[in-house]
Amino acid sequence: MSRSALNAARAQLFIAFRYLFGRSSKGERYLFAAAVGIAVSLIPIMVTLIVTDGMIQGITERFLELGTGHIQVRLAEENNEVGAIIKSEPGVRGVWNEIDGIGIILGRNGKTGITIRAIEPSFWEDAGSKKYLSVISGEANITDDGDVLLGSSLAKTTGAEIGKRIRIMSLRADEQGNAIPRTQLFTVRGIVSSGYHEIDALWCLVSYEAGKNLLDRAYADSYYLVKIDEPFINADDTARKINYDLRFFLRNVSTWKQVQPAQYSSYETTRQLLLFIMTLIILIAAVNVSSATSMLVIERERDIAVLKTYGAGPSGISNIFLSGSFLTGLTGALFGITLGLLFGININQIIRGIEKIANLFTKLFHANEIKLLDPDFYLQTIPIVIDWNTVLFIGIFTVLCSIAASWFPAFRAGRAKPVDLLRKF
Repeated sequence: MSRSALNAARAQLFIAFRYLFGRSSKGERYLFAAAVGIAVSLIPIMVTLIVTDGMIQGITERFLELGTGHIQVRLAEENNEVGAIIKSEPGVRGVWNEIDGIGIILGRNGKTGITIRAIEPSFWEDAGSKKYLSVISGEANITDDGDVLLGSSLAKTTGAEIGKRIRIMSLRADEQGNAIPRTQLFTVRGIVSSGYHEIDALWCLVSYEAGKNLLDRAYADSYYLVKIDEPFINADDTARKINYDLRFFLRNVSTWKQVQPAQYSSYETTRQLLLFIMTLIILIAAVNVSSATSMLVIERERDIAVLKTYGAGPSGISNIFLSGSFLTGLTGALFGITLGLLFGININQIIRGIEKIANLFTKLFHANEIKLLDPDFYLQTIPIVIDWNTVLFIGIFTVLCSIAASWFPAFRAGRAKPVDLLRKF
């Protein structure tokens, strides 16, 4: 870029800066108001992005670490060496035998359907399991085949208590293949929680040996549950390696995405829909920049005429207003994203504070307690997840939309004839 061109660009940015932040009562207020509008629009966008990503990741990680695992390996024929072969794969953190089945629990308050999980006890010593499993009462330690751990919501529904006996009913097949019920007594050893209602409402955990006796293979699912170091990155590669090593007696290998595809696809679809709505909000904010630029051009016609009289070309005039829209979008994006991140990072404290204030009024009127995030449907605490790539994209997209929206009024300002403009004054 030549020196004259550089000086011209500096002059255009200086004039644009004055138009945005100047003290004049004329057109500056339009650009500044547009920047404020962009900032206000971006605050809820950033908060929504953080909350959505936090919810999705928090729920997904709980399902992975406490439920489905990262990879599930099912065999066509039994082989005692499978566990050792899987553990030898690079990045594998742990391998456990598990049997899952459905049943009915009969408690003091009635009966309800459950998911019976029988897994080797060392699973609960894994770092990922310990991170998300919390003990509500009793202990998360099955020392006897007659012990059971219940999810907190399930225990509340059935009225189960620590040390009390409960009945668990499952199905088994007789010699003719008919399904007949089987009932067994268990002692409640502990009440545990994953922090997510959908898991806690079904969880019934027994020892692996108890599961083999309680669950008939005809009505249960038996597999090796595998955890790896980087499940969001290396699950597919590790699954392919396991599939090759166990190809002679393998039935199938499923990654966590394949175990519950509908659920994770629903999460991604929800996120994409929210991003689409955010895009529409940004486009609406960009329309305000276009309107502001149009009003600025009208109120600055005298300046345009003077600059053209002194030799400013059409592109130079247009660039002044495009620079103004650029600074407007950039200012709005910086302030909006910054404030949105601050609100998003402290969203748990904000929600708790709003709930406390709201519940002060509910006590006065003897109304029901207000919960903005009902733990029966949401996580009790939202993990703070910031997708910096998406944040950067939103910032750049906002600035580009601001420039694109103001192109037409800036183009018209550059093509205006100074004689026609001066006739108005």
